Amino acid sequence: MRVIVTLACTECGDRNYTVSKNKRTHPSRLELRKYSPRLKKHTLHREVR
Repeated sequence: MRVIVTLACTECGDRNYTVSKNKRTHPSRLELRKYSPRLKKHTLHREVR
């Protein structure tokens, strides 16, 4: 049930991270605050399909 998803920055659009999530326990899209190297600060990253 675990799948690998890509996280994209909401401000610059770069796809910086890949994480795994359990689709059964988290059916909605994942949102995490991660570091964006281009902007040099922490920003909101959302799951991209």
